[in-house]
Amino acid sequence: MNVSRADFPKGFQFGAATSSYQIEGHGFGGAGQTHWDSFAATPGNVVRAENGAVACDHYHRMPQDLDLLAAANFDVYRFSTSWARVLPEGRGAVNPEGLDFYDRLVDGLLERGLKPAATLYHWELPSPLADLGGWRNRDIAGWFADFTEVIMGRIGDRVWSTATINEPWCVAWLSHFLGLHAPGLRDIRAAARAMHHVLLAHGRAIETMRGMGLTNLGAVCNFEYAAPADASPAAATAAARYDAIYNRWFLSGMFKGEYPAEALEGLMPHMPTGWQDDMPTIGAKVDWAGLNYYTRKLIGPDAGPWPACAEVPGPLPKTEMGWEIYPEGLHAFLTRTHAEYTRGLPLYITENGMANADVLVNGAVPDQARIDYLDAHLAQVRRAIAEGVPVAGYFVWSLLDNYEWSLGYEKRFGLIHVDFETLRRTPKASYHALARALAR
Repeated sequence: MNVSRADFPKGFQFGAATSSYQIEGHGFGGAGQTHWDSFAATPGNVVRAENGAVACDHYHRMPQDLDLLAAANFDVYRFSTSWARVLPEGRGAVNPEGLDFYDRLVDGLLERGLKPAATLYHWELPSPLADLGGWRNRDIAGWFADFTEVIMGRIGDRVWSTATINEPWCVAWLSHFLGLHAPGLRDIRAAARAMHHVLLAHGRAIETMRGMGLTNLGAVCNFEYAAPADASPAAATAAARYDAIYNRWFLSGMFKGEYPAEALEGLMPHMPTGWQDDMPTIGAKVDWAGLNYYTRKLIGPDAGPWPACAEVPGPLPKTEMGWEIYPEGLHAFLTRTHAEYTRGLPLYITENGMANADVLVNGAVPDQARIDYLDAHLAQVRRAIAEGVPVAGYFVWSLLDNYEWSLGYEKRFGLIHVDFETLRRTPKASYHALARALAR
């Protein structure tokens, strides 16, 4: 790699990230059903109808995976907790095996000198709560606060940081308007309510953890650089609308107590009654903000109904996801987030990485494209730091090849190759390159 630990400020944190349903194996340890299980069992939703029942079997192979994490010279491990593993019904009775699992995970990290960075929710909603309307139901904010109290009552004394909800745009818009993730709805009313309730749940969870005396609490949003597809005013308007829905809605709610006008023009008729009264809760003070960034999209106008914007294929090199590689977008979001929203709070890149066509060859996995991708994005992080943006850490997505949601096990984002037949782990060239770059 062209960068090393020495190129970053003292105390800058390097880490790798995963999520519970994608790696643990949800069929183990008494975990309850989630809306991802039923979504995957519905024909046409997921490649080969694959689910997270086994995933990477991290549930049983955790010590090996934590050893690999430590051997890569990382400082932090960003993991998520499964609501349905801890509370199989979403409420009520606790699953002791679930709490014990996260106990062992946190202790295992600390034993290896790694900082545990917990994310409370990464998309796997317990099915009984989905039956009650899930993110469409305002009560979910209270349910989530209760789950927060249960899980953090067990591990909160030992985690280094805690984020509430990973990528609220995916929880709300991708899943309730575009219908591409569980629960697979295409309903603007459902989307509007989910867009608001996911932030209300975030605020309630922050309040709950503050009440427990916990610190280093944050929010994690995902971003796509939205550029006009051409020089026309119509393309500029469409790109601004896309940016409002995707990139500005959640930050604006949390840090400004308002939603962008370009998004409200379509969502206002479908918002829950009295939503404005929730803004003080949504704006609960956080200690840091996390940015997940992968790509840019070229946006043009669309002849259909609101939001009337459409993606246009771009000219840049692409990952296996078909996503353009645009490192400059990471710099743009770091600078904008600092200048317009967080104003001095530490910023972390909580996810950045790429899907690549990785193949095991004679016991090794050459993935130079991933090394180049990480190098280019880390260069943009250095650029932002040099300009005074308080970037405090960078976490690669992902430690392991894993269950890539509606794409099943086809797309490989990991630094470590997983054979999904044998579950054998093989560190890739990018893993070894990072380990050398991060050596102390």
